Amino acid sequence: MKRYLLFLLVTAIGFCLLPKDALAVHLPSLSIGIENTDDPKKISAAIEIILLLTVLSLAPSILLMMTSFTRLIIVFGFLRQAIGTQQMPPNQVLIGLSLFLTFFIMQPVWSTANRTGIQPYLNDEINFKQALKNVEGPMRKFMFRNTRESDLALFAHYAKIEDPKDVDDIPTSVLIPSFMISELKTAFEIGFVLYIPFLIIDMVVSSVLLSMGMMMLPPVLISLPFKLLLFVLVDGWHLLTGSLIQSFS
Repeated sequence: MKRYLLFLLVTAIGFCLLPKDALAVHLPSLSIGIENTDDPKKISAAIEIILLLTVLSLAPSILLMMTSFTRLIIVFGFLRQAIGTQQMPPNQVLIGLSLFLTFFIMQPVWSTANRTGIQPYLNDEINFKQALKNVEGPMRKFMFRNTRESDLALFAHYAKIEDPKDVDDIPTSVLIPSFMISELKTAFEIGFVLYIPFLIIDMVVSSVLLSMGMMMLPPVLISLPFKLLLFVLVDGWHLLTGSLIQSFS
């Protein structure tokens, strides 16, 4: 320990005795500053970079609020609870499956946004404002297609938007929460339908065990293999995934 401390002391003294020029040659420097400019292009470019960083920081929220991810993850959560498999499949598997299904479902929307908004902007064919509008258009169309009119009317009322003539009169700030609660309602409806067959199995197993006098045996322990067998025989993952994809078409 003493030798180690002595080595550190000698090294520190050696750095102090080095000439300033030796340190200046090998150490890089970084300077950040704010300069005045009269070029509006530089100002607009800086604003666009700030907006881009803001969008990237809000990417998780955008993924949750403006895509199919919410419905998918809630339905898969209901399915796991209905079967009664506790943590199987794990949360990581369900989230990963929901993400890849979201990319699959949203791919036509994102392709349209890229073709009409991002690529023309990168090629200097349109300005930033027009590109943002072109990207927002396909997303709004997708959300309008999956949003109930009653939810839109609710938020439009509290936003004091009187008698909108068409969808263009409804701002995105009203559309997003309307889409969110519509997705929640749809996901809960699908979850309720999923619960029915597994609930019937639980009731049948409980009745059989009660009639046999086996009241000390947990019904879940007996019904779980039957629920798993039913889900496998009907190819549940295929049916559920296909139904969820079709619900967005």
